[in-house]
Amino acid sequence: MKVVFTEGARQDLLAIGDYIARDNPLRALSFTDELEDRCMSLERFPNAYPILARRLQSNIRRMVHGNYSIFYSVLSDTVSIIHVLNGAMDYEKILFPEES
Repeated sequence: MKVVFTEGARQDLLAIGDYIARDNPLRALSFTDELEDRCMSLERFPNAYPILARRLQSNIRRMVHGNYSIFYSVLSDTVSIIHVLNGAMDYEKILFPEES
């Protein structure tokens, strides 16, 4: 399986790095690398994490890394990373804005 990042996911990673860099630029780089590596690990076992319980029809899955949630969907031969969000954020408003 190929792992691809949406523009939203790329922007999330940049924002996470910028936020952490305010206090610790080196950790910002290593942490965003960790997040990307975690995303890339989905190419081996893309169905290892559950579909969002209240959103089964969306086929969006969530994998957790520290305080962050990685939201993704599995397509025929691709894992699409949709967003990488802090666990304190209201992910429903971000993932499903049309219902807010």
